[in-house]
Amino acid sequence: MLWPKARKFLALPWSARACLLEALLALVAARLAMALLPFRRIAAWLGRTSAESATEVSRAITDTATRVGWAVRAVAPWVPWDSRCLAQALAGTWMLRRRGIPTTLYLGVRKEPGKDFSAHAWLRCGASIVTGAPGHRSFEVIACFAQVPAQDLPSIQPQAGSPT
Repeated sequence: MLWPKARKFLALPWSARACLLEALLALVAARLAMALLPFRRIAAWLGRTSAESATEVSRAITDTATRVGWAVRAVAPWVPWDSRCLAQALAGTWMLRRRGIPTTLYLGVRKEPGKDFSAHAWLRCGASIVTGAPGHRSFEVIACFAQVPAQDLPSIQPQAGSPT
């Protein structure tokens, strides 16, 4: 049944196909990072620890984040490796970071009676959950990482007498 999916893909506008292909590459990169790097290295790339990005963003940013989330969620079931919540959140972060869009990646845990802990990751841009939305409210946030565009970071001015 791959042929109907290929026909559907080819019928999409070029911008949607490009976004899906970018999502595929981002999921590959996310999975490789998860397999090869310790989490502290991934966390360092994710942005500021225990910080959050703005909850109010422009309509254009929300539309872009929605399109990225759609692409990541559409591609994830089709890859032959595990691309659940963390891989999707990492892929979405990478794609939105490339566009200079602020995000917050959340890691949460939940303990259900009689079961082990379960963990979940989700990505937020503005007020919208980009990836990992189903059930995210039932998880207690244990870490968050804010990805903020460079223009929103305070500029560092050299001190008088310091080398530049």
